[in-house]
Amino acid sequence: MLELFLSVNSAVNSIVWGPPFLFLLVGTGLYLTIRLNFLQFRHFKLSWDKSFGRYFNKDVENEEGVLSSFQAISSAMAATLGVGNIAGVSTALSLGGPGAVFWMWISALVGMATKFAEAQLGVKFREKTGEDEYSGGVMYYIENGMGGNWKWLASLYAFFAGIAAFGIGNMVQSNTLAHAAEDGFAVPSWITGLVVSFLVGLVILGGIKRIGKVAEKLVPLMAAFYFIGGAFIIITNYSEIPAVFASIMSNAFNPASAFGGFAGASVRMAVRFGIARGVFSNEAGLGAASIVHAQAKNKPTRQGMWGIWEVFIDTIVVGTITALVVLLTGALGTGETGAVLAAEGFTRGLSGPGGYIINISIIIFAYTTMLTWSFYGEESWKYLFGKKIIKPYRIVFVILLFVGAIGALEPIWLLADTLNGLMAAPNLIALVVLAGAVVKEKDKYLLELKDDKAA
Repeated sequence: MLELFLSVNSAVNSIVWGPPFLFLLVGTGLYLTIRLNFLQFRHFKLSWDKSFGRYFNKDVENEEGVLSSFQAISSAMAATLGVGNIAGVSTALSLGGPGAVFWMWISALVGMATKFAEAQLGVKFREKTGEDEYSGGVMYYIENGMGGNWKWLASLYAFFAGIAAFGIGNMVQSNTLAHAAEDGFAVPSWITGLVVSFLVGLVILGGIKRIGKVAEKLVPLMAAFYFIGGAFIIITNYSEIPAVFASIMSNAFNPASAFGGFAGASVRMAVRFGIARGVFSNEAGLGAASIVHAQAKNKPTRQGMWGIWEVFIDTIVVGTITALVVLLTGALGTGETGAVLAAEGFTRGLSGPGGYIINISIIIFAYTTMLTWSFYGEESWKYLFGKKIIKPYRIVFVILLFVGAIGALEPIWLLADTLNGLMAAPNLIALVVLAGAVVKEKDKYLLELKDDKAA
């Protein structure tokens, strides 16, 4: 039975993460980039001023919503800044070679337009579901933006996202965290499982407000911790940077030669794994982040600006740090893959503390990912079955965290990867159909800014 499941899942996965579907993901981002008149490049400074720059200026947010914009982006990045930035990027390198980094960048550059649209639509088409309570995301911008005849597509997305929350957002994360705790600090998996279940349960039982408060404190801290460790290694190997960048550019269009424990990679492998792991890292096109962006006290387009920076920081900054550490230290030639490959790079670059940086980063990344994905799943199941499902869902979510920590999860990993990709299909359809609405809302906002300046 298990063999049948794995073979069926493998067949579906080869389609979901195969070249045609990856082309559709990048193609949608490119289409939105063109329709938005290259917004993420032409208004890059504006996007900073209206997102992170606005946070530092401490402007008062008086829009409707539940979370501050910073809490919303922190919660969204809690899900995207995760194992994908470490294990995902390293896997792209081990399977696609240095050239995969270039295609990861390409997917991120057009993905910024995709995430802009997702965040904007999440706020624009959200619904007020109670006192100081909102629901939004792909399900709602399909139903409210495309019309009731498309409710079946919204329900399909909610189903895929709801199931994925138990896999990629739950058991996969707790299992990864448990392995990191055991490898780095000799903590038995069952103890980690109990602790994680308690700590996650403590937060998610308080709802999105509590998740937002935890995320806004942990996410900047963990990103800075990883950035400082990686930046130190990059700076100490600065003389090799030109050669590494030359290798990335060369192998993006030419096969990567085998060396050491690295078996080499074709251009097709570089493109496929660079794009696939880039999407896995920043989730642009999957639409899940729109669920938490919809909670922001913000205008639709201004929240979209946060989406641009979400992808930039996740992939262009943090993902590139992982890639450069692996390439600069020569870890790619060891034949390792995934998180082990990243750990090898950090250990070589920072003998002693390097391995701890990876283990601690994985633990914190996985923890915050579980928090936000619990909300994604909760909103998805609530869309399908109403508010009565929330309490049972939270209980099941916490129980499965323990199961994931102590279990062998290769089938769950494989299914989670497939479901993660399946989520994209309904979302991409919606983004293409609603592109006109995205452009109209963007133009309206830019005109308001122009009028304000002229006044």
